[in-house]
Amino acid sequence: MLLSEIQNYVKLNEFADQGGIVIFGCKEDKGIPTCELRQAFSIESKIYNRSFENLTIKEATSIYSETVVPLSPETVLLHLGEADLNVFEETASEFDNNYRQFISSIKSQNKKCRICIVSLKNYNGDPLIEELNKHLKYIANSEQCEYADIASPKLWNPQATMHTVSFVYSIGFVHPLKNNHPLYDLVKILFCYNA
Repeated sequence: MLLSEIQNYVKLNEFADQGGIVIFGCKEDKGIPTCELRQAFSIESKIYNRSFENLTIKEATSIYSETVVPLSPETVLLHLGEADLNVFEETASEFDNNYRQFISSIKSQNKKCRICIVSLKNYNGDPLIEELNKHLKYIANSEQCEYADIASPKLWNPQATMHTVSFVYSIGFVHPLKNNHPLYDLVKILFCYNA
């Protein structure tokens, strides 16, 4: 399954522009409607979704090299860990080391890329996911990456936000969202639009 997904993304990269924002995530991210959200929230940057089912952090480096590096993203949103819960439960240090190596690889391939680590959703209060999210936050801090916490549902109305952004933009007060704005706003739009 991973091989066919990789081949599909490699083919799509032939048509894609370099730069922009890349979502590199897990199973639940594959269905993020990036085109619709980009249009609805007036996001100027290109957004590419390169998410995989059952992607582990151990596999991430090689798959990232094939599917994301050719895009030379300005920003990458990492939403990984869902497929690593069993490994994390057994040896959290192995997960942490693999994640750090992955971050190091991204930085060596694209020194200007902004990296944002996105927490796992934990709407049911699972203690294992809570602990993994603590590790993700620590890794983000230690590796000088940004961290976006989407673990708990926030009071956010995407429709109201969309209409506000559209209105304010239409009367000339702001420019469309560019990826130099706070990443948390972008993460909220992309990962929590259906919360």
